[in-house]
Amino acid sequence: QVQLVESGGGSVQAGGSLRLSCAYFGYAFRPVCMGWFRRPPGKEREGVATIYTGGGRTSYANSVQGRFTISQDNAKNTLYLQMNSLKPEDTAMYYCAAHFRTGSCQSDSGNYNYFGQGTQVTVSS
Repeated sequence: QVQLVESGGGSVQAGGSLRLSCAYFGYAFRPVCMGWFRRPPGKEREGVATIYTGGGRTSYANSVQGRFTISQDNAKNTLYLQMNSLKPEDTAMYYCAAHFRTGSCQSDSGNYNYFGQGTQVTVSS
């Protein structure tokens, strides 16, 4: 049973930074794609950033491009999201996600079928 455990959320003022971590375990082989999603208060879940674990190719939502960086440490089975220049509109529950399917790593592909419990990020103005 694949498990994803997020950490690193918290409260920060606008302009600040946070780094989220996602430890994953319980699998026989590495996920093909991993990503970060978020659910802002009162809104639908949306994709933030994804990474193809085999080659490191990344993609970002337009709203976070240039501010957020997704990365992985395969030796530690850990996924990261470095978030800089945070804005109040980044306030959300952030979820780590993974899939093992051949196909797209895009967040809107419908392929992600493993999600963590989430970690809250709150950005105040």
